[in-house]
Amino acid sequence: QVQLVESGGGLVQPGGSLRLSCAASGSNFDINNIGWYRQAPGKEREVVATLTGVATSVRGRFTISRDNAKNTVYLQMNSLKPEDTAVYYCSVVRMARRYWGQGTQVTVSS
Repeated sequence: QVQLVESGGGLVQPGGSLRLSCAASGSNFDINNIGWYRQAPGKEREVVATLTGVATSVRGRFTISRDNAKNTVYLQMNSLKPEDTAVYYCSVVRMARRYWGQGTQVTVSS
């Protein structure tokens, strides 16, 4: 089993920054495989950042990082735009099953 808990979301003005955290616990998974995804209202869930890179829409603004000692993955989000408004999830695949956190809401609005 894997448990993922996201935190750090909130309301921020355009141009602002937020740092999301994903605290992971469990066994037999690689923290390096944890990625960030988001789902905006009325849209499909999309990948934001993984080990292999970040989505084109957030490149240069979002950065993924990891603290292996804390089993925590971060998503630093800078220069936020209204179109970044979504529920953000972290996720990992373990033994062919995908696990999701409960999500954290990010709202970018003036």
